[in-house]
Amino acid sequence: MSATPEHLYPVFDRMLPRAAKEELLGQSGAVIWMYGLSGSGKSTLAHRLERELHAAGRLVKVLDGDNVRTGLNRNLGFSDEDRLENIRRVAEVAKLFAECGVVVIASFITPNNELRRLAREIIGDDDLLEVYVRASYETCAARDPKGLYAKVKAGEVKQFTGRDSGFVEPDRPDLVVDTEALDENACLALLLGAANGKTRLPR
Repeated sequence: MSATPEHLYPVFDRMLPRAAKEELLGQSGAVIWMYGLSGSGKSTLAHRLERELHAAGRLVKVLDGDNVRTGLNRNLGFSDEDRLENIRRVAEVAKLFAECGVVVIASFITPNNELRRLAREIIGDDDLLEVYVRASYETCAARDPKGLYAKVKAGEVKQFTGRDSGFVEPDRPDLVVDTEALDENACLALLLGAANGKTRLPR
């Protein structure tokens, strides 16, 4: 019989249980996984949500492409295989934070259902709030907050999601936040309502 990770690393029964850490923090660990096209509003909403939850007394950590691809995942590119490994690593890190009672806001394009299912399988249904931040390619290109769409148009960026690399509409998000139909404050209110329900300790 092959050894399981628990047999190879028999330390789990000696670790302080998750409930003790959540009780210390006064919150339930969770992962709010926000995805959508570049320019859809993910990062803006993630950082506003972080500040709102922090003001309400929650311990929060934001994970996004900017702070992950310059460190943990700096050896990864944008091939299908690297995109999968990027999401796998992020999901495992997010899971570790959540098990310590931390609220994680993950902001990644996550362009197809295979990657979304992978994140859900790693994190688990109980801890995951899957949020689709919806905006069309045309709207995101018009916003172009990082100048990426201009570079794509000029041929300077390859494998760009939504153009060279496809983006698939999700089949099972827990929440859809439409940044074309709603203003920023209305989007934030939707996120806050869902996040508060996910991060409160059960009574």
